[in-house]
Amino acid sequence: MKSSSDLVTKVSLVRCPSYEEAPLLSSLQQALDLLGGIKQFVRRGQRVLVKVNHLPPPSVAERGIVTHPAFVEQVLTVLLETGAQVRVGDDINPAQGDGFAISGLRQVCQKLGVKLVNLREEGFQLVSIPGAEVLPTTYLARAVLEADVIVNLPKFKTHSLTVFTGAIKNIYGCLPEGLRVRYHREFQGPKFHSVLVDLFSAVRPQLHIMDAIVGMEGDGPANGDIRKIGLVLAGSDGVALDRVALAVAGIDPEQVYYLKKAASRGLGFINRIQVLGENIDGVRIPDFKSGSVSSQIIKRWVPDFVFRAICRSFESHPEVIAENCEGCQACEKACPVKAIRICQGVAKINRHRCIACMCCHEACRFQAIRSQKSMIGRLIITVVRYLRRLRSHGVS
Repeated sequence: MKSSSDLVTKVSLVRCPSYEEAPLLSSLQQALDLLGGIKQFVRRGQRVLVKVNHLPPPSVAERGIVTHPAFVEQVLTVLLETGAQVRVGDDINPAQGDGFAISGLRQVCQKLGVKLVNLREEGFQLVSIPGAEVLPTTYLARAVLEADVIVNLPKFKTHSLTVFTGAIKNIYGCLPEGLRVRYHREFQGPKFHSVLVDLFSAVRPQLHIMDAIVGMEGDGPANGDIRKIGLVLAGSDGVALDRVALAVAGIDPEQVYYLKKAASRGLGFINRIQVLGENIDGVRIPDFKSGSVSSQIIKRWVPDFVFRAICRSFESHPEVIAENCEGCQACEKACPVKAIRICQGVAKINRHRCIACMCCHEACRFQAIRSQKSMIGRLIITVVRYLRRLRSHGVS
């Protein structure tokens, strides 16, 4: 019998050139076959919930913000062949319009006869999270708790607050909207990363399939730049899958605190990973733009008291680009501490009240709010990136 130190986890990495039906279905099947086939995860008659990434407010699929409906369609095609009872869901605010229709997800589910669920419609249930560091109890969607199998469909994107959003971060959408906003307000820095890990430990999807055909770089998860990646990733270990995605993007895993935290709590692997299909070096994106450089990378080099002082200038804060602002009030409504108001058609941020949760950045669809650091913070980032380039060229 293998010891825990001998165990490895598998992540499949397959090229996929586009969202066209034939190549996409072929790539998905190949990714799953490398893991032993879909029947390793789903059996006839099981209740399956497909958790998509459907970040509010509504946006069309071409923006690269949501799991692409064409991607969802082919995943559903594979799942339906197992004879399972399949549903698709995420938590969205109906006051913002029919977001599922705007993205095209509703049309896909109607076409295939699959029920599409707004998670809030079936309610939320108070649950205990054994071993939680921050959230001993919370409310999770009943649709999630009642599923026999959860298939997680994250999108390959950067994130202004957590550096990267993938399999682990996508589980945040299993919370009610009010709690998502509240946790952004109450838990900052490393504590917010621990919130993500606590939630992941409570949900633990059986299968993760990442839409990395077209992703987002720069100021994700909503205002970054579209980037053609051309990949499908799949695996049963969400931690390992996110780790492989970071390797493709060339993002140092030291920057992504929640990933290390999840691995340290036994929720997945970040090192002992067997990549099946493509070689990472063959698909790595050398010039991928990360939206943020985590302060964690500096901690190894300076004393704690210096590190704390640096962090105060290193943190990102939202900044309004007035010429892009449409005065739509999405940022005002999203702000958990009411630090934003629309004045003469342009968003204004009260710096004294702002907690830099970046909810406004996520809510804006007009690239009118960017993540900005102080001048000292920007200087530090430049130095860190320079040192990393030296290290990558073998200069110590």
